[in-house]
Amino acid sequence: QLQLVESGGGWVQPGGSLRLSCVRSGGTSGYDAIGWFRQAPGKEREAVSCIGPGNSTVYADSVKGRFTIFRESDKDRVYLQMNHLTPEDTAVYYCATARNFYLNYLMPAHWYDFWGQGTQVTVSS
Repeated sequence: QLQLVESGGGWVQPGGSLRLSCVRSGGTSGYDAIGWFRQAPGKEREAVSCIGPGNSTVYADSVKGRFTIFRESDKDRVYLQMNHLTPEDTAVYYCATARNFYLNYLMPAHWYDFWGQGTQVTVSS
């Protein structure tokens, strides 16, 4: 069974940075995309970023220039570097994986097959 585990959430002051990690395991063959989502209280789950084959990436407009999705040698470990955080970034952050990746298109949540449990990010002074 494919599983994902997020870590790295926490509290940070506005303007600060956090790095989230997502580790994927168990039958990952054929799942090309790993995406990050977030969900704030009372709001729908929002796509943040996604990484695919060849380390191609795509971002939501709200995080472009502030967040970076990347991975190192292990294709099943993905990071989300979040800089210049604002209170509007406060949410539970989830990673998920999907079979397909589309360049220049941020897939919606229902296109993903497996999800992690989420990690809380709180930005406040």
